[in-house]
Amino acid sequence: MIILGIDTSCDDTCASIVEDGKRLLSNVVSSQVSVHNRYGGVVPELASREHIRNIVPVVEESMEKASLNNKDIDAIAVTVGPGLVGALLVGIYFAKAFSYAKGIPLIGVNHLEGHILSVFLEKRLPSFPFVALTVSGGHTNIYHVRDFGDYTVLGRTLDDAAGEAFDKVAKLLGLGYPGGGIIEKTAFDGRDDAIDFPRAYLSKGSLDFSFSGLKTSVSLYIKKWRDRNDNEISLQDIAASFQAAVVDILIDKLIAATNQVGVKSIMLAGGVARNNYLRNKLQETISDKGIDLYIPHPELCTDNGAMIAVAGYHRLIKGYRDDLTLDARSRFPLNQI
Repeated sequence: MIILGIDTSCDDTCASIVEDGKRLLSNVVSSQVSVHNRYGGVVPELASREHIRNIVPVVEESMEKASLNNKDIDAIAVTVGPGLVGALLVGIYFAKAFSYAKGIPLIGVNHLEGHILSVFLEKRLPSFPFVALTVSGGHTNIYHVRDFGDYTVLGRTLDDAAGEAFDKVAKLLGLGYPGGGIIEKTAFDGRDDAIDFPRAYLSKGSLDFSFSGLKTSVSLYIKKWRDRNDNEISLQDIAASFQAAVVDILIDKLIAATNQVGVKSIMLAGGVARNNYLRNKLQETISDKGIDLYIPHPELCTDNGAMIAVAGYHRLIKGYRDDLTLDARSRFPLNQI
């Protein structure tokens, strides 16, 4: 079964073609970084306009790379939320038109389910049940994944997502946007123990996250650091110490979640899962705990249509499909789909 997956949840226009939920035939992503960089973050209206401009060429390119045409597509899956409503609508209305014109099934997909199932495009696959951490610019959540379509939220961010914190700190340090890769690169030459930034663990046993306090602490530190012209602490030290604080929280909560539900498999998903410091430190942490780690290829960690196609495939074979009343949902908890 050939599924076309569409994702326009934020600032990347994505189209991919996947066969039987496991074989990636094409994966095309049109980035808008150059559009939003001058503003230090995503401007929703500009994102929507770029999606309108890019959606047809991106889908056509995905078809060309897969050596397929419209007649070969058995179903179309599209992100319906969470995300920017204007951006989501571009993908949804394209998918509805495509479905109607070709007479093929339409499947609405939760963006976060896509991230979780992206790992099933890899050769090395996790067995159910496992714990998944989805960590990106808009989301930081932990799920107990028992089967395709069977998820329970174990923890979520109560304020800012980890990726948003990376973007904010990069902006405070004058490093540019997006912040994740820039912070990681800058931190490489810094000392991760130079500054003891706070780790917010919340109440005892809580698996929820909070990064607003950390952002505030870093902001105040940077102001004082600049005022006193402190030469003992470098910009690289600040980046490394901030990164370490975020990663410590993510890993500690993730390990606690595996202990709580009694599983021995974990996975990372989302844009922040590309961070090599996080990957390496997590692997080091679990090396003597008998826990298996699964992380998708970096190109499948950021937003993409392939993960949406995988999720759409598994929903379709369970008999799930949508009609033309399908609409966008800016807030869409995974356990509500």
